[in-house]
Amino acid sequence: MNPWLDAVSQVEALEDLQLDARLVASMRERWQGLSGSQIGRMNFYTPSFRHHETSELSTTSCGKNAFPAISITGGDCKLQCDHCKAKILEPMIPVRSPEELDRLVDQIVLDGGRGLLLSGGSDHQNVVHYEPYFPTVSKIKARYPNLQIAMHTGIATPEFARGMEDAGVDVAMMDVIGAQDTISQVYHLRRSVDDFEAALEALVATKMKVVPHIVIGLHYGEMLGEWNSLEIVQRHLPSALVLVVIMSQYASQSRPFATPPSNEVGKYFMDARAALPDTPVLLGCARPSGVHRMETDSYAVMAGLNGIAFPSDGMLALAKHLDRDVFVTPSCCSMIVGEEVLALGEESGAIPLDHIPAAPKRRPALRDIPIVVTA
Repeated sequence: MNPWLDAVSQVEALEDLQLDARLVASMRERWQGLSGSQIGRMNFYTPSFRHHETSELSTTSCGKNAFPAISITGGDCKLQCDHCKAKILEPMIPVRSPEELDRLVDQIVLDGGRGLLLSGGSDHQNVVHYEPYFPTVSKIKARYPNLQIAMHTGIATPEFARGMEDAGVDVAMMDVIGAQDTISQVYHLRRSVDDFEAALEALVATKMKVVPHIVIGLHYGEMLGEWNSLEIVQRHLPSALVLVVIMSQYASQSRPFATPPSNEVGKYFMDARAALPDTPVLLGCARPSGVHRMETDSYAVMAGLNGIAFPSDGMLALAKHLDRDVFVTPSCCSMIVGEEVLALGEESGAIPLDHIPAAPKRRPALRDIPIVVTA
């Protein structure tokens, strides 16, 4: 039996999981040939924008507002991309003016916040117009120099990137898209793959920490430009890379998204790890739920990604069985900013795991039992 599949069978929470044996064998063979500063270390991270609990981890003690997400356009976005339809903006705190942001940050700090994510909807050219907010961000950083500010940009020009840097933005994030059809059809944009590469190049030319995201399955669930995106990231090495998997719940019924098979996702994880052995690579919290999530997380552990947000049951035990250097970060961060903190190696709160934790199968709790209403 493949030793890695044997390791899976030793974890009770995973004993019913049906992984691709051929893929697991290939991953093990490729893993043995890897070397680099980011090979072998894994950090399991539990953000707290919502309750998260497994048999191995819990975030019940974390505050929810340590890294709140703020949208400068509220729930508005001109693009209305097929995979999102601006739904990702809805849970964010809306602000509509620099003055409103200034007042909000004072309250965030008063409530114990340690940072914030600035986001917002794009115009028809995939630009988020933060420029009026740069002077206010600069004032905020002068007033609260330890407050970490992350900004999710659209397509940034060199001038825009320098404006972010001059304002004091700590972390810049952007999506890297490697297929022209995806840009045109999913994003409804008249921009090119080269525009996205130029934006990443502009950001990494600054002193900011830069953390691009690659969405696996962005072309309606098909893996189309992901490998080209990875090559773009290789050419302009960022501080870290976050991988997420497309989630179909925001898509319209007229143009639905399929869910990429977990083994195809696992192959991509291995390619990303091999391509960036000296760059932290993290699996973000956006990925399908259920069995698919457990399979995806298992492949992420096997591929040696450096961190997993919201890990499934059994992942810590599996990582220890595979002799990874395992750490747990019980940070109180929002789903996005917290991921960047982990990916960039700022792990002052990371706790080394020196034992194999018990990972029993989860028993249905009362809240898990569906309620059926009959007439």
